[in-house]
Formats: sequence, C-alpha cells, structure tokens
Amino acid sequence: MITAIVFVKADVARIPEVAEEIAAIDGVSEVYSVTGQIDLIALVRVRSHDDVAAVVADRLNKVPGVISTETHIAFRAYSQHDLESAFSLGLD
Repeated sequence: MITAIVFVKADVARIPEVAEEIAAIDGVSEVYSVTGQIDLIALVRVRSHDDVAAVVADRLNKVPGVISTETHIAFRAYSQHDLESAFSLGLD
C-alpha cells in the first residue's frame, strides 16, 4: 500500500465543495481543511505509484476550484492509527 499526502491550494470561496469532491475520489481516504499556506490535505492510499498518478494527476488536480497541489509519498510509517479502537465506546 502506498500512502501519498497531497497539499491542496483551493479557491477560498469553494473550499467545502472542493474538499467534498476530492473526498469522493476512489483512493482518497481522508481530506482535512487546515490553516497555513495550504487549504486542504488529502491522504491517498493506493496499491501502486501508477495509481497515485491516476488519482492525483488525472482526477484530483482536475477538480474545479483546485489551484495547485504538492504531493509527498510516504516511505515508512512510524505509528499505526487504529480507527477501530479510536471510535470504540468500550462496550463489551
């Protein structure tokens, strides 16, 4: 599994719509609005580098309102995020 972190600059007037459209793309697992120089961070999780190119270059970059992107490929994970335990209510 390849994880790519994509920094997105978006049209400020369309950030919620842009985020929702990006989140609907197959291969995009999460989208966050953030403060700072960029507007959104998208996490892309796919099987191959070709799939990263298909998601980012062929689809994400073409979402109306996306001004620019910067993609970072993750090499190694140093922590594991366990969503099941994070959302567990502790009921057995």
